[in-house]
Amino acid sequence: MTEMKLLIPGLDCREGQIYPLGQEQSQTMTSVQLCRRLGDQGGDQLFFFDRSQSDEDHEHTIGLIKEIARQVDTPVIAGGRVKRLEDVKKYLYAGAKAVFLDAGSQENVDLLKEAASRFGSEKIYAYLPDTAYLSRAEEYIQLGASRLILGMIQTAEELEEAKEKIMSGEFPVFLTLPAANQGWASQFLSLSAVCGVIFPADPENSLMPLKKELKEEGIPMETLESTMEWSQFRLNGDGLLPVIVQDYKTGEVLMLAYMNEEAFRLTLERGMMTYFSRSRQSLWLKGETSGHYQYVKSLSIDCDNDTILAKVHQIGAACHTGNSSCFYRTLAQKKDVKETNPLKVFEEVYQVILDRKAHPKEGSYTNYLFDKGIDKILKKCGEEAAEIIIAAKNPDPEEIKYEISDFLYHVMVLMAEKGVTWEDITGELANR
Repeated sequence: MTEMKLLIPGLDCREGQIYPLGQEQSQTMTSVQLCRRLGDQGGDQLFFFDRSQSDEDHEHTIGLIKEIARQVDTPVIAGGRVKRLEDVKKYLYAGAKAVFLDAGSQENVDLLKEAASRFGSEKIYAYLPDTAYLSRAEEYIQLGASRLILGMIQTAEELEEAKEKIMSGEFPVFLTLPAANQGWASQFLSLSAVCGVIFPADPENSLMPLKKELKEEGIPMETLESTMEWSQFRLNGDGLLPVIVQDYKTGEVLMLAYMNEEAFRLTLERGMMTYFSRSRQSLWLKGETSGHYQYVKSLSIDCDNDTILAKVHQIGAACHTGNSSCFYRTLAQKKDVKETNPLKVFEEVYQVILDRKAHPKEGSYTNYLFDKGIDKILKKCGEEAAEIIIAAKNPDPEEIKYEISDFLYHVMVLMAEKGVTWEDITGELANR
């Protein structure tokens, strides 16, 4: 399978804030909102350069990376302030996919082999401040770096020098460019050794059009491609295709809209849901006026080829009334219908535990555990784990179901005590 080339928005981190790589430009969005947008608009990964000057500032950056890795789907590459092996571990434990060590510091070069041995070569990259360091590229690879990242290329001369050295060495490398420029990007991405390009993050410009142009040049890029032609769909009497829109994380049904062929094509090209308005008889980019865009995660077609199911990342509310979903009014409902979706059940129980922690209730066993503290909670987790082992020897499955339920409850109390969410857990499992 052909390995896709990557477009990676770059960010500087300092004093608890993030900025476009090499820039002082302030952001009106929160860090999480900014990173979500960069991923939604086609960023394949996010590059974080830790510019912190003090240990305190460094800890702020680690916390920021942890928050972003927890809430944003796009993988993170981080580094820039590594003084010892413990710093590599902090970046990785915060959620970084890989950590880069700055080859401009000999201490970092000396750490490469140990870091690769401890955490795996695939998680260790070497950052080369300028093209002069490319002459030692093979050395960094032999020490354990799985990828190289070349610092910002500013001039045409540096561009040509970098190309020449990369072509002669054929080592896996990312290039850092001053902007998401198609001309420079295509020159590098056409080289087999180049894995992708990094450039200053720009939340105002989607990368999807650039990806489409690069793909047309024969460069393998991850874009939205339909497995079916529009002519294969069964349209309604108006020549339109209904689209059911669903939140990709929660599964909540958000709205129903319609597409014509042009809306379908633009949705694939932009990665943003575009519809045909029956009332206005015109194309409609969802969120164009409200800012409540819908970024495509997947499109599916039903068995009759006459309805699309779109799973999206919804910004803001889907409904023009301000409600999260257009389906906010209940017409009829049976009473006492139990929720059986596993993750929803876990989340509901976890929220009850959090509520008990925030608003203690007299006689509550959960509050008893919180009052006794972490040692009591850990003791109960250990006891319940032992009960599972004992129950597993019993041929009756009812007993082990009961004991596993007990164990999971106590684990959720531990999660609440330590500030770990189910999203953290599922995210960690998904990354394995």
